[in-house]
Amino acid sequence: MAPDRFDTTGHTRLMKAVVTTGNGGYDRLVYRDVPIPVPAPQEVLIRVAAAGVNNTEINTRLGWYSNSVTADTAGAAATEEREARHKADGGWDKPTPFPFIQGTDCCGHVVEAGCSAGAPLIGKRVLVRPCMRRSGFGSLETIWMASDFDGAFAEYVKVPASEVFPVSCGWSDIELATIPCAYGSAENMLNRARLGAGETVLITGASGGVGSAAVQLAKCRGARIIGLTSAAKHNAVKALGCDLALNTSEDLIDALGESSIDLAVDNVAGTGFGTMPRLLKRGGRLVSSGAIGGPIVQFDMRDFYLKDLTFIGCTAWDEPVFPRLISLIEQGRIRPLVAGIYPLARIADAQRAFMRKEHVGKFVLVPPSAAGN
Repeated sequence: MAPDRFDTTGHTRLMKAVVTTGNGGYDRLVYRDVPIPVPAPQEVLIRVAAAGVNNTEINTRLGWYSNSVTADTAGAAATEEREARHKADGGWDKPTPFPFIQGTDCCGHVVEAGCSAGAPLIGKRVLVRPCMRRSGFGSLETIWMASDFDGAFAEYVKVPASEVFPVSCGWSDIELATIPCAYGSAENMLNRARLGAGETVLITGASGGVGSAAVQLAKCRGARIIGLTSAAKHNAVKALGCDLALNTSEDLIDALGESSIDLAVDNVAGTGFGTMPRLLKRGGRLVSSGAIGGPIVQFDMRDFYLKDLTFIGCTAWDEPVFPRLISLIEQGRIRPLVAGIYPLARIADAQRAFMRKEHVGKFVLVPPSAAGN
């Protein structure tokens, strides 16, 4: 049911949202009333049921994507939250539109359409594809919900109708909210790297949102999976599909041997990156969509060119990625991992828990209008 635009006094009806006001610390996350958005032609309005928490939202708040930042996310947080310096180049590929509403993961219900084309979606429970290829899939140009325009850390969000995907399954709204960014990024990497059945893949950060998604999705492809995570999380990643779990501090050359893997899925980077080319077989591939362990790396270029390796950077999602995720959900071939649930107003607590890295899976925020549903 579409929200009333005006209250009984004729004033614009408001909704609760978290507005990120600029680069800096948790004080930049302001929980306040804002107008309910009005869908333009070709857009729909979604009542948000649940919204997942991602590393990219923290990085965007910190301005981590700026060339001036060389530390990992945790190191950048220690500096940027203290100094709160604005960074004109702190967004992905264009200035961040502060103040704006973050929230890359959205599960919700369509309540209004800006045109007849979106009308069949009204009443549907949906997921939103946050990576949007508005110039078509022949171009790598992207627009991201919650990076380039307002996202799902609110009671309502408007998005293009073309990016809305109905989903029919027995999962809760909270469970579905763990999917879009993490599983989309993981599926896109595996799709782009063409992981095949019987291949051996090493997944760094295997207990995180993207890593745990990549484990499940690689298992769907019939790969042999080696997961890299802390010892306390080995059983959890094995339950997801890892054939072997190794410690983050382990000497991987000693444990696995050189030229032992077909594909490295590495969203960690940092000081361990130089080992990855040595682990890859001749003609192997490395794919990445992040660098949470630090964006500046060192490795031997001879490992790269003498072994005919392929390095694949992934930001723009390919066309088959999101429809495949919806299909895998509806077939029951993947499962959600909810690490914790917080009210939207406690976003800072959720992000602090995220930064402690003691969890497996995703944290999810629930807006007040959806609480108790």
